[in-house]
Amino acid sequence: MSNILVLNSGSTSIKYKIFDSGEECLKSGIIDGAANHEKALKDILRQIGDLRGLAAVGHRVVHGGDDFYEPLILNNDNIIRLEKYNELAPLHNPYNLAGIRAAINFLPEIPQAAVFDTGFFRDLPEEAKNYPLSKDLAERFNIRRYGFHGISHEYAAAAGAKKLGLDLRKVNLITCHLGGGWSIAAIKKGKPVDVSMGFTPMEGLMMMTRSGDIDPGVIFYLLKQGKLPEKDKKREVVMDFSRSRNHPAVAEPGDNETVLSLEEILNNNSGIKGVSGGIGDYKELLRLVSLGNSAAKLAFDMAAYRLVKYIGSYYAVLEGRLDGIIFTGRIGAGNPMTRNAVMRKLKFLKCPHIAVEADEELAIAKKIKLLVRG
Repeated sequence: MSNILVLNSGSTSIKYKIFDSGEECLKSGIIDGAANHEKALKDILRQIGDLRGLAAVGHRVVHGGDDFYEPLILNNDNIIRLEKYNELAPLHNPYNLAGIRAAINFLPEIPQAAVFDTGFFRDLPEEAKNYPLSKDLAERFNIRRYGFHGISHEYAAAAGAKKLGLDLRKVNLITCHLGGGWSIAAIKKGKPVDVSMGFTPMEGLMMMTRSGDIDPGVIFYLLKQGKLPEKDKKREVVMDFSRSRNHPAVAEPGDNETVLSLEEILNNNSGIKGVSGGIGDYKELLRLVSLGNSAAKLAFDMAAYRLVKYIGSYYAVLEGRLDGIIFTGRIGAGNPMTRNAVMRKLKFLKCPHIAVEADEELAIAKKIKLLVRG
């Protein structure tokens, strides 16, 4: 037994890759429109066919909180413990767990293992890790900066250093993950020293549907307005396994209806989509920018501007010693229009920038292989 199946379960899709012992991808695919994760996984297993030689199934889990950093073999106890972090990553963790439970149902004899997006950022410097809150409050609720997209940033840093012909242990890099979510990390001698995402994946850069950094006063102001108009109950999800182990349940409206509405707005109807007037597809955004659409151009310019600001601040964090800027993710490594717009404003840095195609599944497989071997 030597093959590893990696599942990356999202809200409406499951990506999969299966790797052999030499880390060569034997088969890959994606199930889109996955309203039911158990049915989607059944389709994936049907596509794979022969499952003989399967040593483990690896899963991406976005938020491990204070409990989980290192890759681990999953069991009922730690799955239940993971559920408490669903509310901190509502666009990710509930669906990660739905994929895990489906895999356990279909492959009960195969070890199931999790790799955490937060793991790469566990040892951030204290000045980067903590928020300016009272110590008692922060400790009581475990509020600090966890960081996300860690699997992608770690892979991009290693692959980027290799492309540049540099030793990762001696190199300073800025890695930019640009996909549905956008994040940026400062890497010093191969280790992260700062990251834009924090307590939840909402902090930092302007993203496709998430606002990123915003004045907390705006949130308080909107909360005082009462019922907000952009409520989409279909997106207000919690994982209620007492009803079903496969389907997110719609949260019931109540006293916290305004809070849920605001969370919906900031998570799903802000960022590029919000500013552009509803454009949720980045390729379409670029097309409209090229045609001179003013709303699309404003959204594009704002997203690029905020990324430039973060790169500049991380250049300072790295004390002016920067060996390269790495762009990854579907947008970061895709159409060069975004990279070019950013780098035109950063000519003064005089360092190379390269694109690295994201392969979170391979990064997960590498970690799972070491875990299973013990």
